[in-house]
Amino acid sequence: MFKRHPPAFFIGPRQAPDPGRMPRVDTVRLAADTRPRFQQDIEKARDLRAFSFRTTNGIFMASSETSIAFQGMPGAYSNLACNEAMPGMDPLPCRTFEDAFAAVHDGKARLAMIPIENSVAGRVADIHHLLPDSGLFINGEHFHRVSHHLLAVPGAELGDLTHVHSHVHALNQCRNLIRELGVTPVVHVDTAGAAKDIAARGDKTQAAIASSLAGEIYGLTSLKQGIEDAEHNTTRFVIMSLTAETPGYKEGGSYVTSFTFRVRNVPAALYKAMGGFATNGVNMTKLESYVGPDFVAAQFFAEIEGHVDDPAVKLAFEDLDHYSEWIKVLGTYPADPFRKTAALAGAQ
Repeated sequence: MFKRHPPAFFIGPRQAPDPGRMPRVDTVRLAADTRPRFQQDIEKARDLRAFSFRTTNGIFMASSETSIAFQGMPGAYSNLACNEAMPGMDPLPCRTFEDAFAAVHDGKARLAMIPIENSVAGRVADIHHLLPDSGLFINGEHFHRVSHHLLAVPGAELGDLTHVHSHVHALNQCRNLIRELGVTPVVHVDTAGAAKDIAARGDKTQAAIASSLAGEIYGLTSLKQGIEDAEHNTTRFVIMSLTAETPGYKEGGSYVTSFTFRVRNVPAALYKAMGGFATNGVNMTKLESYVGPDFVAAQFFAEIEGHVDDPAVKLAFEDLDHYSEWIKVLGTYPADPFRKTAALAGAQ
């Protein structure tokens, strides 16, 4: 019988993440490593209302109850996603995804805004390996329409450019412009970081692909906007926290359930495990595999349309349980209205 196993909602052998292995985010070091320039970035972002903050002895701090952690520098697209989805919260920049997860575990932030896939570039590298062991639950989703800007130092013109800097995904999403300008792409860790580096160099031959917010924060000029190749360029984010906040089930409601599972090492286990979703009329919108440490049986990250308390979903999970070593539900949450809008647009 399919049952919940709080707090991690496991079926099968419990493989909860070890809290002792969770990396700890050091916000003091985050600020101190790059002072005074990082602090100046924070001040500029505050002035532009990119996020609010408080300081202790000049070091950036955020109110934990009103903070939402994201990976990247101020002005990153994740920063914009935080502003859109949670306008009443204070975005907290973190160096890595692990640091963003740790910020929630350590009480420095209540939520984390994590990108998991893009309509052009596909899934975000490594994130599906990190989610299952993050120790956090997914309680919401947000779709952010990406609008890239070509940013350069004041006074620069298109004809001056020889190199363009950005995250590898942003560069790949703007291939047409890069080819048209005949410039050399240079890969950076993130888009906002590229913008910050270009501002620091002050070289008119160098440009960055980043958000308009990054341009404002780092004092750059937008030479061209909306430079992405595909108009549908959209990134999906999940909003995570320490506890599951599963909404009450209402028949006819729109929900998404995200979960991971590991199939038994028997022939056709995955085929048989998926049968329950088909026979019970449950639509699966995502199924991605990644190899476990033993290279014997694959683990999967999956998402379905439906609520864990929906009778049809319960029956589907009972079948899945029969052919799996374990199942971990990462969260059930309301489907973002963007899903319906995008589906209607695609049908036209």
